[in-house]
Amino acid sequence: MSKSLGNQVFPQDVIKQSGADILRLWVASTDYTDDQRIGPEILKSNVEAYRKLRNTFRYLLGALADWQDYERVGQRDMPELERYILHKLAELHEGVLRSYSDYDFKRVYSALLHFMNTDLSAFYFDIRKDSLYCDPFTALRRRACRTVMDQLFHCLTTWFAPILCFTTEEVWLTRFGGEASSVHLMAFASPPAEWRDDALAQKWEKLRTVRRVITGALEIERQEKKAIGSSLEAAPIVYVTDPALHAALDGVDLAEISITSAAQLRTEEGPADAFRLDEVTGVAVVSEPARGRKCARSWKITADVGADPEFPDITRRDA
Repeated sequence: MSKSLGNQVFPQDVIKQSGADILRLWVASTDYTDDQRIGPEILKSNVEAYRKLRNTFRYLLGALADWQDYERVGQRDMPELERYILHKLAELHEGVLRSYSDYDFKRVYSALLHFMNTDLSAFYFDIRKDSLYCDPFTALRRRACRTVMDQLFHCLTTWFAPILCFTTEEVWLTRFGGEASSVHLMAFASPPAEWRDDALAQKWEKLRTVRRVITGALEIERQEKKAIGSSLEAAPIVYVTDPALHAALDGVDLAEISITSAAQLRTEEGPADAFRLDEVTGVAVVSEPARGRKCARSWKITADVGADPEFPDITRRDA
């Protein structure tokens, strides 16, 4: 920036237009060992990142609005997906603490942003929204999900508090109001060591690899053939010849993690015109439309709709 050129970016102008946390986010995302760059486009990217972070916090607040402690489920009793997210949280904690200790705020910001966007919004929340909305209130899967979300809330608000000090305070007080309450009076949340499960994490990384191929196939179907809109309108056939990937899929509800109404897993080589990703060998996907009727509650397409005569437009579970 040069005073003679008149191209300065004044902090008070950024705060007035976008809020102080946007400026703080820019500071945290810069590499202070090098020259700093700031301008409308850079600030725009920070605003977009902030919007995604804020939406994730809002989703957590909505999902936990009526949370009661008696719903809590122990880690050992949770489904694998929940235990995998707890592992990711424990793994993230080590990196966050180390980066704060090294004054490496950019690494803290990058790690938390990636986790919230990639592991939560685009993966865990996407899969579990069906359980949150449609499972019975007392269902173990739903209770386990909300238990994990409670842990996520405490970790993410306290870890982000030094950077997004105003936003995290707003989020904290929305859930835990009161004059004596503040996220800045809390220590960093510290996940217990027993949450780490490297073997489980390796299995779920393989599952996510297969899921990427399925998601890619459905996206092509949406864009080119227009045979499906929502992924719930599909019932893909998944061909997996890689032994390690196939072993990881044993006992897993492929339709659940793919967010489809049904899914078939086969061990033979897929047809020549099946969808594949160059970086994922041994996996091919053929998109097929789901058969049956659309459930008015879960939006899944299945032959089970109307199984309960008292509720002709929904599945037995939703009835």
